[in-house]
Amino acid sequence: MDKLQIEGGTALQGKIRVSGAKNAALPILAGALLTADPVTISNSPHLQDVTTMIELLASLGVEVTLNENMQVEIVAATLSSFRAPYELVKTMRASFLVLGPLLARFGEAEVSLPGGCAIGSRPVDQHIKGLEALGAEIVVTDGYVRARAPGRLIGCDIHMDVVTVGGTQNLLMAATLAAGTTRLYNAACEPETVDLANFVNALGAKISGQGTSTIEIEGVERLHGGTHRIMPDRVEAGTYLVAAAVTGGSVHLRDVAPQTLGAVLDKLQQAGAHIDVGDDWIALDMQGRRAKAVDIETSPYPGFPTDMQAQFMTLNALSEGTSTITENIFENRFMHVHEMKRLGAEIELHGHSMAVVHGVGELRAAPVMATDLRASSSLVLAALAATGTTTIDRIYHIDRGYETIEEKLGQMGAKVRRIS
Repeated sequence: MDKLQIEGGTALQGKIRVSGAKNAALPILAGALLTADPVTISNSPHLQDVTTMIELLASLGVEVTLNENMQVEIVAATLSSFRAPYELVKTMRASFLVLGPLLARFGEAEVSLPGGCAIGSRPVDQHIKGLEALGAEIVVTDGYVRARAPGRLIGCDIHMDVVTVGGTQNLLMAATLAAGTTRLYNAACEPETVDLANFVNALGAKISGQGTSTIEIEGVERLHGGTHRIMPDRVEAGTYLVAAAVTGGSVHLRDVAPQTLGAVLDKLQQAGAHIDVGDDWIALDMQGRRAKAVDIETSPYPGFPTDMQAQFMTLNALSEGTSTITENIFENRFMHVHEMKRLGAEIELHGHSMAVVHGVGELRAAPVMATDLRASSSLVLAALAATGTTTIDRIYHIDRGYETIEEKLGQMGAKVRRIS
């Protein structure tokens, strides 16, 4: 099993190209099921989760072609199966997003209840409730969601009880081919959902309101083929900005979407970072200074993203002062705290949703273990700033969300190598 070995203590400096967004690529790949015509998707990140989604599409009988630039061509003209098996869905929660497209286009789907990171309960009740409102007949049995639509789905108003990104995406795709108009109330506003809507619109859908809490979908009879370029990954961008900040260095990101990073950039500026922004680039410079402690409270977009909480915990662990981090999205997302303490961080947990971080002058190298995707990135950042050489085990978590992380950190002068 691969590990990362990181020699810390270097102020990182360099230029990095930001990859395509994993959290946009996965629903967009699923959305290609909505049409029989060829679909070409570019700027897809080379990640394990993307590979898993491609394997899932292939298992359904979809023709998938991938070139060396991670440009994906998908032709879902004929399917041999409408069943998304547990063996694939258990490894990645986003696999559940094939449910809406399969049901809308073919009138049936059988999808395993999802797995993914162990960061708490993420139920799919809003997905099921919404699909039933559209006219689907759904039975949950033996760990599978079995859905049928006698005839075409029928558009309606759907009021979601909670803001759910996956639920919004599944229902948006299902409603695209429904008869009549569907309105999703309390919809997720995340940029990745906007990217999905823009993709489906490029195939001939009629979706408006994406990026707001009310999305309207006027159903069409069929979609055609098309092309789409996946948006930049705002979490990857934020992680490398924090990598520079936590080491007192500087970084210039290109091929990034600054408008999707408002809450993160605000907190970095509060921490003392000097930031310049262009249309598709961000430059951060700590000018060798130690960060100031900043309080963090996660919330749905455009609030502070839960996927950046762990990285800012590392920044706060080495900052001047004491900070409070409140996690409002997932109830089990502080699993990295115990590993951070092995490096010398002073963090107090108050239940499942609050952590108090007392900044220390330095962290010290120690062997640590990744527990989930974003927690693992916080350990990488801590190791970059720590004195000595840190070994991080179970880095397959990192590979789920960061494309060639050791190469990109190396471009900033980090001393990182992958070992077996």
